[in-house]
This record gives sequence, C-alpha cells and structure tokens, in this order.
Amino acid sequence: MISRVAAALAPVFGRMTVTADASGPVVGGTILVANHTSLFDPVVVVAALRGLGVDPVVMATAGLWRVPVLGGALAREGHIPVHRGTARAARSLADAAEALAAGRCVLMYGEGGIPARRDSGEAEPLPFRSGLARLTRSTGAPVRPVGQAGARRVSSGTAAKQIAGVLTAPARRPRVHVHVGAPLLLPDGLPEATAVAHGAVTSAWRTAVTRLAA
Repeated sequence: MISRVAAALAPVFGRMTVTADASGPVVGGTILVANHTSLFDPVVVVAALRGLGVDPVVMATAGLWRVPVLGGALAREGHIPVHRGTARAARSLADAAEALAAGRCVLMYGEGGIPARRDSGEAEPLPFRSGLARLTRSTGAPVRPVGQAGARRVSSGTAAKQIAGVLTAPARRPRVHVHVGAPLLLPDGLPEATAVAHGAVTSAWRTAVTRLAA
C-alpha cells in the first residue's frame, strides 16, 4: 500500500522523471541507499522505484510509527523503524538483514537525517553513517545508489514553509528527478565502504541535478 500511495501522490505534487543505469534491473535482496533532503523525498524515491518494478522495505525514523494510520500501515507492511541513539538501534539492521534474506529490497538513507537548511536549493549529501557498510558486510547484499533532486522544491525549510510548500505544490508542479546508479562493490573496511557509498550516491545525485537543469 505504501508504494501504491507514493506512486499516486508523486505526480500530484510534482513532475517526476526517472532514469537508471544501463547495468540491468534492481534484483531482489538489494540495498538501495539514497540521499535525504526533505520530508517529501521518500515519496518521490518510493514512487520512482515502484515504476521500476521495486516495492522496497523502507528504513525510517521510528517516530513515523506513532503517526495514526501511517504507523499501522508501516508496521503491517514490514517497514523498519530506526530508533536512533537508543539500545534498540542495532535491531533495525537485524530486521533489514532478515528482509534482504527473504528477497526484499531495502531502502535506507545513509545520512541518517535531513539537513538543517531553510532554502529549497540542492546540496551534496551529508557524510554517511556506518549503518550501510555494516549491513552490507553482514549480509553480502548488493548495493545500488539512488540520487534524487527537486524534492526540496516541494517541501523544505521551517514547519510553516514545509506546509505551504506541500499546499502549493499541486499548482506549482515542481520538477523532481530520481536516478538509480550501477551496483556497487564496497571494500571490507567500514570507513572505506562508507566513503565509496557516499561517493556513489553523490554521483547519482549529481546526475539527477543535471537532468533537472536540462
């Protein structure tokens, strides 16, 4: 349901385009790691992935599970709450490993949060946390980088600006673009793997930015 709702909402709030590297389709059991710039970009990315035939399990902040209706839908569909800064934080990686072993694709955000910026412009992804590298090392799952650009045109800034952006987006219909990059071969070391993944997502993001400017 989450993927279907995202696919229905994305074209209402903007004009989305999607590209993917020519290395082939996203296979089951893949970790998809995306840049995170806005509360709206998960809708954009999930909708883009559904268009490519992928309905991912999403790793997201645990606070969303407390939202009425949304929380129940997330739980029913097996999405993974991330309890950052608590003793339960490691559980999210174990849950992700189980989903990968079952053949599901897992979408995660390497930055672990949204940038504290008030403008709607684009900027390179923030440094990644080590969760992606640890999950890859424990599972051996393939990794595909995902770059999105334009979601901040829908929603960004202060709470008031975010609400105003969402309310006016159907009339403005800002452009957004999602690019899925080629599979990654990550080194064994956690810092090295984290750096390679960050570089690949940054490259995918730059492709998305270029597509928006075309």
